[in-house]
Amino acid sequence: MDSGDPTRSFPLPSEIEAVPGAENWRSMYPYFTRFQPGDDQRFWFYNSMHFPEPMPAFDAITAEIPYTAIGANTTRLFVLPTTLGIEHRIVNGRVYITAIPVTDPAEIGRRAEIFSERAGYYYQNWDRLYAGLKDRIAGLISEIEAITVPELPEFEDVRVVMQSTGVAQNHYVRENFHKCLDLYSKMWHHHTEFLMLGYGAYVVFFEFCKNAFPEINEQTVARMVAGIDVIMYRPDDELKRLAKLAVSAGLAEEFPEGCDPEAVLAALPGRGEAGRAWLAAFDAVRDPWFHVSTGDGFYHHHRSWNENLAVPFAALTRYVRKVSAGESLDRPTATLLAERERIAAEYRALLATDEDRGAFDQMLGVCRLVFPYVEDHKFYCEHWFTTRFFQKIRAFGELLVRKEVLADPDDIFYLQHYEIDQALADLMLAWASGGPPLGAAHWRPVLAERKRMLEVLKTWSPPPALGPVPEALNDPAVQMLWGITQDTIESWYSQSAAGDKREVRGYGASSGIVEGTARVLRDVNEIGTIRDGEILVCPVTAPSWGPIFGKIKAAVSDIGGTMSHAAIVAREYGMPAVVGTGQATKRIKTGQRVRVDGDRGVVTILD
Repeated sequence: MDSGDPTRSFPLPSEIEAVPGAENWRSMYPYFTRFQPGDDQRFWFYNSMHFPEPMPAFDAITAEIPYTAIGANTTRLFVLPTTLGIEHRIVNGRVYITAIPVTDPAEIGRRAEIFSERAGYYYQNWDRLYAGLKDRIAGLISEIEAITVPELPEFEDVRVVMQSTGVAQNHYVRENFHKCLDLYSKMWHHHTEFLMLGYGAYVVFFEFCKNAFPEINEQTVARMVAGIDVIMYRPDDELKRLAKLAVSAGLAEEFPEGCDPEAVLAALPGRGEAGRAWLAAFDAVRDPWFHVSTGDGFYHHHRSWNENLAVPFAALTRYVRKVSAGESLDRPTATLLAERERIAAEYRALLATDEDRGAFDQMLGVCRLVFPYVEDHKFYCEHWFTTRFFQKIRAFGELLVRKEVLADPDDIFYLQHYEIDQALADLMLAWASGGPPLGAAHWRPVLAERKRMLEVLKTWSPPPALGPVPEALNDPAVQMLWGITQDTIESWYSQSAAGDKREVRGYGASSGIVEGTARVLRDVNEIGTIRDGEILVCPVTAPSWGPIFGKIKAAVSDIGGTMSHAAIVAREYGMPAVVGTGQATKRIKTGQRVRVDGDRGVVTILD
């Protein structure tokens, strides 16, 4: 993003000092993630939506590969007219990004002509192409699940000799590790193949509405495509179904609040046929619907529900209580659908010509056709595939533990994927020669230091943005997904300059006004601390947090636009929300009373 007035600036990248005690943080990441001298003249913002924590060395691949795929699709494949790809940098373990705009009118026109043909083909054949995408992603999931990690036994299996295969197991150590990375890259290319087109259709409709109805706000436009039925909500729906089954089978007392999931599962067979039937239903749900990350799919330690049953059980026990009390578990989808039709009809009636009404109908129709993908893809990509991906990488860590290179399987995630290549090459050579691998002496001190530095880096409070305040920010994708507009930037700048105030401003993401006690979460692993009736304040909410939305009054997030996942989920659950504040988790404390105005996008600190 281009720079603006040099006298109005957030901290420059070159001015960010290393956190004391973590001066060597750069050693954890590849050279191309470091800020360069010329980056001081550019505007960057902290991508806390996807990366709210310092990045372990391996986890940095969840920025490297997605931005490779996003850039290829927007810049080279579909040729979006006004934007190229996204560049990212890491400082003190945090990911900052900037979009590269296209500003020359002639170049925009040239790209628009190419984009129109390519995107038009997808929009006109969306259902068929989307079905093909689902098949491709399902194939990638099957491939990642089928990958095996060689055992490297003392002697090779005799079949290798008798069948004359000619390849020993140590070869497949590296080949299968690379296959994991290659499949992850392919998944992200398929992921963004449709994603930017989904946002692109909405951006076109949004710009039409802003031109036709200058007073319309972003949330009103978003509500015209609300009420979508998407797969990302299916895991939560399955929990509700299991809760209803538990109550109807007379098993409600087996699910007290705070129960130990493993103890519950062990006790149910003793409840006879009803208990066994519930367990069968539970086992049927787990694959695939519990392959959902407790986060948003970008950190290895955000395990799946299958790996951490405490997360789904926290919601399940609450649902059992609600069903037992005769309360409804349904989302207000019918209300949202009726509202979206009313709003669309009212604004359509304001258009003066048949041509404008026809354009409105066409653009809105395309939005409603393509927009479910924006949420659907997350289950297949960031959740099902990615939790399996991290499990396979962890299995390579288990191999390195068996060979006494690492002390714990998760230690592998504190190495760059380039460094894992070295550790595996060392192991392959050692197994072939009969000697010991040398990795333990080399890597264990490195790992201990990196773990220590990451703990130190957690104490750093990253600025919401770096570099000069831009004169104008008109990137539609950045606005819709991250909620970064010129107004957002000006708000961040004024708040940082003026110090603490009683108001925190952002985007009105979901309508309604409520007051309550704040619960500030900076880590997904703190979800279990939320209490009924609190207001969640966090860097960003993930779609997989849907089960907790029934507990809270409202949600406030630092990052997110009106079409971010946090905003979409909040609207689908009928919960007031303000996103894109940039400052909420810094200025609001747990226990404070706050008022959330989801219409105006304002959070007021009451005490």
